[in-house]
Amino acid sequence: MSEIRLEAQPRNEFGKGAARRARREGLVPAVVYGHGTQPVHINLPGHALMLALKTPNALFTLPIDGKDEFVLPKAVQRDPIKRSLKHVDLILVKRGEKVTVEIQINTEGELAPGGNLLEHVLNTLPLEAEATHLPESVTISIEGLSAGDSVLAKDITLPQGSTLAVEPETVVLHVVSAQAEAPAEDAAEGDAAEA
Repeated sequence: MSEIRLEAQPRNEFGKGAARRARREGLVPAVVYGHGTQPVHINLPGHALMLALKTPNALFTLPIDGKDEFVLPKAVQRDPIKRSLKHVDLILVKRGEKVTVEIQINTEGELAPGGNLLEHVLNTLPLEAEATHLPESVTISIEGLSAGDSVLAKDITLPQGSTLAVEPETVVLHVVSAQAEAPAEDAAEGDAAEA
């Protein structure tokens, strides 16, 4: 995973008015915290931040107090209508530190014939990995699975250097048979009874 470098500006004004002024200038207010340090209030370039957040589990490098720090997005607030960024909470991480993240689950292959449906019990897979080597996704083969089959967390081949952050027996994917519609004969009998 590549590191994304963003330029941070110190933020000395607080409150709604200051946040609105920053957003009008194309900046997004943010707070960096963690490792027992005092929170650092900064403004980040809005467009660059929006693009960076499109990468799952993005690791950012920010210049803070004259030195580069690694941070991970912890919470992102968006405008409910415009979907523009309003505020971001970032957490400090260090090289070699293990963090828990949720990664996207992708599937490959075809289910067994017969109208089977794939149910995603988990939409993301919680993993523990080194902060500077976070995986973006995991791919699970569903080739030939039929109704009643399940894929457990322990059955998934994990990216190198990561471990499960969920019980190994947790069901991740489950195959169910398609529900049959009510037969057309019942509807025809109901119509005949009314006549």
